[in-house]
Amino acid sequence: MTSATINGIAVEVPEGTTILEAARSLQIEIPTLCKHPDLDPTAACGLCIVKAKGINRMLRACCTPLEKDMQITTHDPELVEVRRSVVELILSKHPNQCLTCGRNRNCELQTLASDFGIRQVEFADIVPDYDLYDDTSVLTIDPRKCIGCGRCVEVCQNIQNVHALCFLNRGYDTRIAAAGVNLGESPCVKCGQCSAHCPTGAIVELDETAIVWDYLKDSSLLTTVQIAPAVRVAIGEAFGLPPGTNVTGKLYAALRRMGFDRVFDTNFGADVTILEEGSEFIERFLHRKGELPLITSCCPAWVDFMEKFYGDMIDHFSTTKSPHEIVGVLAKTYYAKREGLDPARMRVVSIMPCTAKKWEIKRGASMSASGYQDVDVSLTTRELARMIKQAGIDFRNLPDEPCDRILGEYSGAGTIFGATGGVMEAALRTAQDLLTGQSLDKIDFEAMRGMKGVKEGTVVIAGKEVRVAVAHGLSHVESVLRRVQEAKEKGEDPPYHFIEVMACPGGCVGGGGQLYGVTDEVRRARARGLYSEDEAMTLRKSHENPEVKRLYAEFLEKPLGQKSHSLLHTQYQARLTYAR
Repeated sequence: MTSATINGIAVEVPEGTTILEAARSLQIEIPTLCKHPDLDPTAACGLCIVKAKGINRMLRACCTPLEKDMQITTHDPELVEVRRSVVELILSKHPNQCLTCGRNRNCELQTLASDFGIRQVEFADIVPDYDLYDDTSVLTIDPRKCIGCGRCVEVCQNIQNVHALCFLNRGYDTRIAAAGVNLGESPCVKCGQCSAHCPTGAIVELDETAIVWDYLKDSSLLTTVQIAPAVRVAIGEAFGLPPGTNVTGKLYAALRRMGFDRVFDTNFGADVTILEEGSEFIERFLHRKGELPLITSCCPAWVDFMEKFYGDMIDHFSTTKSPHEIVGVLAKTYYAKREGLDPARMRVVSIMPCTAKKWEIKRGASMSASGYQDVDVSLTTRELARMIKQAGIDFRNLPDEPCDRILGEYSGAGTIFGATGGVMEAALRTAQDLLTGQSLDKIDFEAMRGMKGVKEGTVVIAGKEVRVAVAHGLSHVESVLRRVQEAKEKGEDPPYHFIEVMACPGGCVGGGGQLYGVTDEVRRARARGLYSEDEAMTLRKSHENPEVKRLYAEFLEKPLGQKSHSLLHTQYQARLTYAR
């Protein structure tokens, strides 16, 4: 432990703790711009400067460890004035477009300018005249709004191990970009973690809310909507509710008031995913029909990553579509048939915690298995929050409402899909019942829960040992896949039988399209919200969902059957890392 004083207050912290972290333990807030709790400090912005007695220079608190007997001053008139100058220097190179920026009222630079009472910038305006606006089907990059903090590069390279973004040029001309290509041609896997960590509007999701408003205005269309598991425990934050607050009923009510004709739930699709994916696992595990381990395929950013970086692992990938794609195709086939609707006049909108879903809905012909594009538009949690505000809805005081039936009934297993380990736990609940032919009482697999980057475990089902692994955050995936590849090369049994992968840290609760300001504490709170709903439910196994049973009895016949394969499954292909 290290003892020191900060602003005259004694503090004792573990050795290696930074001055910034030590100050926060005393409820002293030192302003930062480049530092994010997920990321190693870059010390790029210089806002977190502090004074230390006996040291004749200002220290950057984010990267300087607190040392024994240090006497730190975090705030005085000189420090405030230097910090104000730093903010003004950043603003002098930043376009004054707050009113039309995607981060207006939710921008860390804007907040700092307000906190420091900056009404005019004393430095000459040197905003770069870049004609480099990068607009893909998922994300938009405006390098003029980049402040050089390095967060996006850090998360892309070190957390996700994708290396799509980097700094180009030096000095005044420094900017973020995909090296030598547009973002859509780069190794980018569309996870959106760059946009989630960017403090300004330099990287934001492609806003498609206008398309959805057009659907809702068109009375000739029947516009349906579905919400992902992780959205319900995050969107409340946009309306002042604590992270993890489950607002499912209010969300259904808000969507109806906005004008959606049918309100479905992606959790239903998650239950169907488990029937198909669980059956795939049993076919491989018991009957050796296919490669082991089976690897989950619900996450489109992970699918993109696998196709680009691990094309040799395609045979291990589950072919089952993601839950929202399953709801999309069933809406335009099963539901349309039951309700006597014309699928050509139907529109399916997905509300996702994810930016990569915008790419997934158009990734190949299998995403139009209904004869039409199965999901027409995918919006992020952030986009929906804006739409609710535009609609003038008092969200916090809405009464709870139910979703529409048929594609709305779900189990607790469907709910926990939104957290890392949730897909694995849901799959094990069903797999053990299918393997034993009994309804077993053990349904909580807590070893699959939590924020550890790689979670491993062994489950004994029907006397057989099932080795499983869960990885989240793409940098953690490689160690798991490397073990599989090494075993194959040596002709050994696979180290795992079943692997769950989610691209974003924490899983979908920390998705690239969620509300800004995510930290591990926020991710844990959102995950607790999902697990709490699961624990409170009577129906906690996907295969026991009565509407799922009815779906197979009336329409699909059986998991992995001919109709299931044509509607609910997809295929993959190895692709070049750089598209030309």
